[in-house]
Amino acid sequence: MTQSTISEDRLDRIEQKLDHLSNTVDHLSNTVDQLSNTVDQLSSTVGKLSADNEKFNDRFSNYQQATQWVVQLAFTLIASATITIIITSVLRK
Repeated sequence: MTQSTISEDRLDRIEQKLDHLSNTVDHLSNTVDQLSNTVDQLSSTVGKLSADNEKFNDRFSNYQQATQWVVQLAFTLIASATITIIITSVLRK
């Protein structure tokens, strides 16, 4: 083999490696673009979930307050009925 054929073979291998590297970079670039789109979609989904969670918290707070009012009303009615029964029992005697 002459020096020129060795150099040409070497250049061919370098060219093949560069082509392979270029293809790999293109593939990685596409993958990064896909990941970027996925991150954007996930960010949007997290925003929607956050808004839904806030609505749920408001509803739960309203439910809790309504439950407390019902319990207070029940105790008030029981106390009123008890007082009424006691007063009518005392006044009849």
